[in-house]
Amino acid sequence: MFAHRPLRRLAIRVSWTSSSSLLLLLAISGLAILALVFLATVWAGKESDAAALDRQRSLVNSRLQDQVRRVSQDIQLMGAGFTSLQVADSASAAAGRAGVSSTEAFGKIATTVFGYNAAFLVTAHGELALQSDAETARRFRWVRPLLQPMISDLEATQSSGSHLSNDDEKPSRVELMRLEGRPSIAGVIAVAGSAPVDGAKISDAKRLYLVAFRFLDGATLDMLSREQGLARARYARTADQEHNEVAFQIEATATGEPIGFIIWTPDLPGSRVIGRLVPVLSVAGLVIAVLFFALMARLRLSLSRLSASEYNARHLSLHDVLTGLPNRAMFATRFQQCLGDLKLSGGSAVLALIDLDKFKDVNDSYGHPAGDELLRGVVARMNALIGASDTLARLGGDEFALILAGANEADGGHIVLCNKIIEALSKPFELRGGDTTVRIGCSIGIVSFNKTSDGESEIFRRADVALYEAKSSGRGCLKEYQASLDHRVEARESLKKDLRLVLQDREFGLDETEAFHFHDAGHLEVFFQGVHPASDWDRLTGAEALVRWRHPVHGLLSPDRFIPIAEEADMMDQLGEWVLRNAALAAASWPPEMLLAVNVSPSQLRHRGFDNRVLSVLSEAGLTPSRLELELTEAAFFDIDEQAQATLGRLRDHGVQIVLDDFGTGFSSLSHLIHLNIDRIKIDRSFVSLLGTKAEGAAIVSAILGLSRTLGKATTAEGVETEGQRDFLIAAGCHDLQGFLLSRPVPSVEFSASILLADKKPVAGR
Repeated sequence: MFAHRPLRRLAIRVSWTSSSSLLLLLAISGLAILALVFLATVWAGKESDAAALDRQRSLVNSRLQDQVRRVSQDIQLMGAGFTSLQVADSASAAAGRAGVSSTEAFGKIATTVFGYNAAFLVTAHGELALQSDAETARRFRWVRPLLQPMISDLEATQSSGSHLSNDDEKPSRVELMRLEGRPSIAGVIAVAGSAPVDGAKISDAKRLYLVAFRFLDGATLDMLSREQGLARARYARTADQEHNEVAFQIEATATGEPIGFIIWTPDLPGSRVIGRLVPVLSVAGLVIAVLFFALMARLRLSLSRLSASEYNARHLSLHDVLTGLPNRAMFATRFQQCLGDLKLSGGSAVLALIDLDKFKDVNDSYGHPAGDELLRGVVARMNALIGASDTLARLGGDEFALILAGANEADGGHIVLCNKIIEALSKPFELRGGDTTVRIGCSIGIVSFNKTSDGESEIFRRADVALYEAKSSGRGCLKEYQASLDHRVEARESLKKDLRLVLQDREFGLDETEAFHFHDAGHLEVFFQGVHPASDWDRLTGAEALVRWRHPVHGLLSPDRFIPIAEEADMMDQLGEWVLRNAALAAASWPPEMLLAVNVSPSQLRHRGFDNRVLSVLSEAGLTPSRLELELTEAAFFDIDEQAQATLGRLRDHGVQIVLDDFGTGFSSLSHLIHLNIDRIKIDRSFVSLLGTKAEGAAIVSAILGLSRTLGKATTAEGVETEGQRDFLIAAGCHDLQGFLLSRPVPSVEFSASILLADKKPVAGR
């Protein structure tokens, strides 16, 4: 059996792999976009924090520089104030006033008014110029080593004269340094007095230096924190800030060494914004993720459906919709692959063409749904027999083809398999849930081929020839192609060609003599077989028209030799009209009581305007419509459509009688007997032949006659060949008899002559 399931799974797997890759790419892209948005937000926050932190550092540094400049200004003011106080003290001394001099009180003014932590008046050698208490002297000794470089530097500047004297601005120095273990801003300015302040220590009273310093921590840091908005600012000697704090290093002006750190909790707007946005972003990200994955699920479902749709489209383009088998296109591809494999590896294979028997009857009787169910059952039985390496295909309708790859012609395995298929399909099929049981069969034509065989078309032709031989041999059998079969096909094609020529002669109006001399195809003749009344079987009530073909080579051919050829070549309309016309011309000379029976094919009945053509032929022949009986088989009735029903209705309105021929051999339906207004039922010869041989024959015939009487239909039994059959039919109540016992088919001229010469009177009443 054609193994399409693994291919289907492979196709779906490949499709899913491609779709999964696309979905994975989209998922990664979506997650990457979300991650980029989040990272961009975090990065923007970090950048904002960094900018804010840099700005705060810059502001702190700027504030420290402002403090330095302020100290520089304060030193200038204190220096000018000290000079003024010296002048006041000199004036008081000249006037003889006693008390604490203003110069001695200046230290308190510097600490209380200007807010410095300490102020000293020292000489160029770094000694106190004023008498001070022990605490002040001790404090100065602690800071003197750190302040002395500033004094010395300023003294050097003064001695070298590099600083030009200016009444508005005196030489000074201001530096950041660590004093008493604390970060400080110290300032030194040169001041001069008119008299020595402490004559024991100062040799040059004109070179004194005012020294003052202010600690940066404490009140200064609190002020800086308030002005700059430094949250929880504190001073530390080392950078011991917490993870959420920032440290600003204070460096000594002279050496650049760190003298301490200002630590505070920075205002980070980016982190604050991120802190506020994180919940929103989390919710938004969750919503987006849910929507994204919902979209992915929907897209995955759509891709799945699209993949399934694409596979189904490809599958339907190569497979039969009803049975799931490969169709003609895919079978051709598989057949070419088989030929290619044989050319590469050698060996042989077998092609089998399978045609169902009586399938059309099932379709006509029970409808297309039952026919479809039957086809599926047929395929199931065949699939159960063939191998996985074989290819079974439906070519169309009830035609199948089977490739048996690797079949060996010598071992006959393919013959055994095909016979098993015939046996399996000949068993009953239960349809409609077991309500209906039908029997069909099949005919099989096979041909073996190998790498040296002719092309694909020739192999198919040979298989088709073998199939036709199987069908011609009675169906339900197997035929293997032999070269001798080609001669039969050639003979059949020759007959088809000759029949077409004969019918063309009829169409062109040539008479039989002219036609015979025009070519060697022979000519058609109408024979008549009499129909006898059962009540007086020695008389005639009418005759059935039978066509014969007098062929110059094959002799007199009966209808079973050329009617199938006419049906196959679509020549039944021409042939049927010719028989009707010639039979009507002959019957016009019969006694008016005699009826004419003419067979009608389904193709004629389906032809548009058939009723007008029949009436036209009768009118031309001079035969009244009431003397004509049109015989149709059960298959024709079951294949009838509304248009054909209307055609039969119009013919009956003109008096033409409708006869159901071969009743009981097809799939009978009582509804057709009623709805189509059948006038007569003909009992098939196969039932009549059972009379006197099998009990079933008498039962069947009696049942048909009883049904006919109940429905009020006339009956004719055909194929009466023995007296026993005749007597039984008469006793059972059959109306008319037809068969070799009573009369044989004879040519038209002979039949007409026998009517005139016979000492018989025609009997009416049919």
